[in-house]
Amino acid sequence: MTAVIVEDESIASRRLANLIEELAPEIEIIGQVTSVENGVHWFKNNPLPDLIFLDIQLNDGYGFDILDSLKDHPPVIFTTAYNEYAIRGFKYNGLDYLLKPIDKKDLENALLKYRKNNTDATALLNDDKFERIKNLFAKEYKRRFMIKIGNQFNTFNVDEIAYFKSHEGIIFLHPHKGKQYPVEYTLDQLENILDPVHFFRINRKFMVSVKAVTEIHSYFNSRLLLKLAPIDEEQIIVSRERTSNFKKWLDL
Repeated sequence: MTAVIVEDESIASRRLANLIEELAPEIEIIGQVTSVENGVHWFKNNPLPDLIFLDIQLNDGYGFDILDSLKDHPPVIFTTAYNEYAIRGFKYNGLDYLLKPIDKKDLENALLKYRKNNTDATALLNDDKFERIKNLFAKEYKRRFMIKIGNQFNTFNVDEIAYFKSHEGIIFLHPHKGKQYPVEYTLDQLENILDPVHFFRINRKFMVSVKAVTEIHSYFNSRLLLKLAPIDEEQIIVSRERTSNFKKWLDL
């Protein structure tokens, strides 16, 4: 049984390969490609594998472009940082759709699904399954925050918020206009309840909205230096491990 990994981040590719080796030693990884161009070339010059692990957003395009270049392709397990491509992904004979960072249990379930479907690997999902998938990814994200100010409460719609900042163990909401206010959430919790199309966690201290980013500069060690509005006094740097996904996020 063979598989190919399509992933433009070397750390993510190595981690996925290690997890596959641990969970499914019978699968041989016969190729690891890092771009649409390399992927199209690889599939043109090599036999098709039994399974493809495919990142959707690559540096030079979309993983879908590789599939579109093939007359036929084996089952696909999609791996991506974004969930808005889920429905399109399952139209490409997708077995599963794993959000990064990939959870070991989720990958194990996807591989189990592959084994169960291996006798009929080209079977498409029926309408009932497709409807359940659509409902799974139709997630409702938080729309507003209620903040206590003295003895009163004020409500901020999500589109009024520029960024969230962690300071001395407290998370502060920074609106586009006005003062900052503490909120009773962690940044980890905010990552789960805010729409990832509009908000991105750039490091351990900041989660920013796309509207707050006014300037982007190259910075030491492959990182990025940002200027936000409203201005914050400290340097705001996108961590190296998040830089690639940050660029993709801005390019949605």
